[in-house]
Amino acid sequence: MKILMIQYKIAALLAVFLLAGSCAAPKRCMSPELNLPESVIAGKTADSLCVADLKWTELIQDTLLTGLVQKTLEHNKDMMIASDRVKELEELHRVAKSGWFPTLDGRGYITHKLNQNAAGEKNIKVEPGLKASLSWEMDFFGRIRQSNKSAMAKYLSSVEAQRAVQMTLIASVSTAYFELIALDNELDIVKRTLQTREESVNKAKLRFEGGLTTEIPYQQAQVEYARTASLVPELEKKIQMKESEISLLAGEYPSEIVRTQTSERLCFPMTDQIGIPSELVSRRPDLRAAEQDLRAAAAEVGVAWANRFPSFRINLQGGLENNGIEDFFRSPWTYVLGEVTSPIFHFGKYKAKYEASVHVYEQQKHKYEKMVLEAFKEVNDAIVSYQTSCKKVVLMENLKNASEKYVELTRFQLKNGVINYIDILDAQRSFLNAEIDYSNALRDEYLAIIKLYKALGGGWN
Repeated sequence: MKILMIQYKIAALLAVFLLAGSCAAPKRCMSPELNLPESVIAGKTADSLCVADLKWTELIQDTLLTGLVQKTLEHNKDMMIASDRVKELEELHRVAKSGWFPTLDGRGYITHKLNQNAAGEKNIKVEPGLKASLSWEMDFFGRIRQSNKSAMAKYLSSVEAQRAVQMTLIASVSTAYFELIALDNELDIVKRTLQTREESVNKAKLRFEGGLTTEIPYQQAQVEYARTASLVPELEKKIQMKESEISLLAGEYPSEIVRTQTSERLCFPMTDQIGIPSELVSRRPDLRAAEQDLRAAAAEVGVAWANRFPSFRINLQGGLENNGIEDFFRSPWTYVLGEVTSPIFHFGKYKAKYEASVHVYEQQKHKYEKMVLEAFKEVNDAIVSYQTSCKKVVLMENLKNASEKYVELTRFQLKNGVINYIDILDAQRSFLNAEIDYSNALRDEYLAIIKLYKALGGGWN
């Protein structure tokens, strides 16, 4: 009867341990408080459609850029590092899964013993042996299970981190590509203006030498020519540096980048659709990676909790061992051991580790909440930037057209002697600035749509 009572007490104590191990740790890991708003942009009605659902090639149809992006994804060193990181954590997940299964180890040996007494008599003893050991840990308190969850979450986080690197790379290459095109357009504008300035210098010289004007208009024309010519070397330097930047992203040494030569405005479909908040959180790879990191931290809390309780292990050993080679295979032996290991008194070390893991989880939770807030801010800033850039393109185009018309009028009035030569120089200077401002406005519009697409976690594949 007493033995039966003792067994009941042991079973009850074990049940309490199991219940504590399975329930106590998760209670300390509270879910993040996101409190997502009703819409991504305040005051805007949520829409299930989103520009991020488009493929990259559907958003910007530029075959040269597409090829450059593909080359970047294949050869960029950061992308390779992220890929190897995924493979590393995949193997570490296999390591964690192996804890579910028994381990089998073998050992073969031969010992050679030499004993010599005081009389000088020698005794040589050769003992061959062959041993095998089988060990298996029973996961009563979930240490192996939680370790496996942690490894899986870290692996999935690395997958999402690789996608985040991919998204960032494509955005960086696309941004640099359109900046390069804008520099090309600006250089073309400056060179065309430089030709006009040269013609103006020649005309002013003829008028001065013919006695029609003083030397002042001639010198003014030369000043404008020199000022415009000074812009060329700086632009050529920026172009070469931008090409080197793109080459580095593509994993290559500095080389010439083949790109589209156009100043036409691109059309972007569905740019006013930004989706609903829950889709934003689930679409962005950086947020998904942070969510997996949070799950890994929660699993580590479970591991730290389980380490405070006993571990149960069954060990089975067997083999062959004899004092000589003869009869070696006639001397088998086996050894079975049930082992219980439990921390008893470690000055609060395991409890402190558990509490520390809880605080790590809390840090990761706050980090995830902060990243969600930052994601909504990025989208809000991106949509405002895109809307503003679209308005600016229209205004800069109007300014360019008006400046061009102004140059034509000043030329006509100069021929009729209504205005001075300085007036046409001012008109030409304004037209040059207006052309450059319009080209930069187009660039800013392209960069804004890339930034918005990236902020929404667009489908780069």
